[in-house]
Amino acid sequence: MAKKKTIRTIPQDRTPMQEQLPEIRARNFAEVSLGYELAAAIRESERCLMCPDEPCIRGCPVGINIPGFIAKISEKDFHGAYDVLTDTTLLPAICGRVCPQETQCEGVCTVGESLESVAIGRLERFVGDMAIAEGWSAVPYIEPNDFRVGIIGSGPAGMACAADMAKAGCKVTVFEAFQQPGGVLRYGIPEFRLPNEVVDAEIAKVARLGVTFRMNALVGRLFTIEQMLNDMGFDALFVGTGAGTPVFMDIAGESLNGVVSANELLTRINLMQARDFPAHDTPLGLGKKVAVIGAGNTAMDAMRVSLRLGAEKVMCVYRRGHEEAPARAEELHHAEQEGIEFHWLTNPLAILDDGNGNVRGMLCQRMELGEPDKSGRRRPVPVVGSDFELECDTVVYAIGTNSNPILGQTSSLALTDRGYIVADDSLATSIDGVFAGGDIVTGAATVIEAMGAGRTAAAAMKRYLGLRDSNLPYAPAERASSLFGLAPEQRNFVRVQVA
Repeated sequence: MAKKKTIRTIPQDRTPMQEQLPEIRARNFAEVSLGYELAAAIRESERCLMCPDEPCIRGCPVGINIPGFIAKISEKDFHGAYDVLTDTTLLPAICGRVCPQETQCEGVCTVGESLESVAIGRLERFVGDMAIAEGWSAVPYIEPNDFRVGIIGSGPAGMACAADMAKAGCKVTVFEAFQQPGGVLRYGIPEFRLPNEVVDAEIAKVARLGVTFRMNALVGRLFTIEQMLNDMGFDALFVGTGAGTPVFMDIAGESLNGVVSANELLTRINLMQARDFPAHDTPLGLGKKVAVIGAGNTAMDAMRVSLRLGAEKVMCVYRRGHEEAPARAEELHHAEQEGIEFHWLTNPLAILDDGNGNVRGMLCQRMELGEPDKSGRRRPVPVVGSDFELECDTVVYAIGTNSNPILGQTSSLALTDRGYIVADDSLATSIDGVFAGGDIVTGAATVIEAMGAGRTAAAAMKRYLGLRDSNLPYAPAERASSLFGLAPEQRNFVRVQVA
């Protein structure tokens, strides 16, 4: 019997992960973090205490059996570790790279109370990368049925829902507005953080479940949600279109040449290959002095991309301080290493015109931190008489996103006052048979939270279609209410249309 591990008997230091040197990586789009090699992964797995109360599982939005897959790594049963992971996620190589583990599973790790927490994300990536390299996939036996399910959006929420419904035997079609699947995973995250080949490999695993992808299909323009239900023969739909409408500040100068949203910048670079212009017909027009407004992960991506595209000076302009920045600590650290210039406690007041309709700079104001606001962070307060000009020729907005209005404009879906889809706890919407989840319901969230929403919606969709969830035990049914041994909620039904 293995000896019980304690905080004193495990490796004390978190196992480091190799990275490209800052001065090299700042000029290329190759991945910054290089992942664990075998010995490093095994060593880090030994740091897990296998806590009986398993707080890390509760900290994971999809409830991955974290001690279970880490134990398999310790035993050198790597395929077993992959099997444990894929019980709840089909995207371990993605989640291991981009999920904010420090505020989720690692944030509640028992080891983290005394030492640095176990590097759960790095271990998940290690297993996911090995699965891609070895060609592993988790395709269970699927008993097909006649239900047709449509998934609108191929981001993490849509992929998770599609996978679960395909495993339930449904004929699943994913509709994606862009020319390649992946949603925000492809258009919103640069390759130095999440290589496209990883996205392709993980999506291919979803396709192996029998999921069909329709690209260049903008639902709400080619056809509506109601048409998909009534004319195209879909029995249920899931909306996972995300929230991709950029937010601006409504200050003077936002219509000048040289003002762009981070969404557009990253989409042009990540999806449309603007970094290889003119080899790809997507011009960018980035200047030499770039100011990015915001300090979240998207802002870090926009700044680091601008640096790699040849900008001489890239600046972060944020109205709060370093401690209040919403970006992941790792992304902020990488940006600092690469030479990004940070202007903390700085608020833009106007974007300045050079006289020819182009950006020549920003009028800014110094701030100081006051009392906490509703977010729990200290509110920025203007410093009187502190206005100054910041020289730049490109301004990138990265201060958040709103919902895409197309589906709300073209369907009878109930919406919030901010345009997000209204959904109940099971993620059912106001239209019978239509479910929604991810950013289009909650606003901006993490990849793993979106996946959790996709799986929640899939469970509700199965109940709606009368499909028993194989992950749940049979509920005891009273004899009087059963029919041939089936409880009422387990019986099937067909859709009828009244003339």
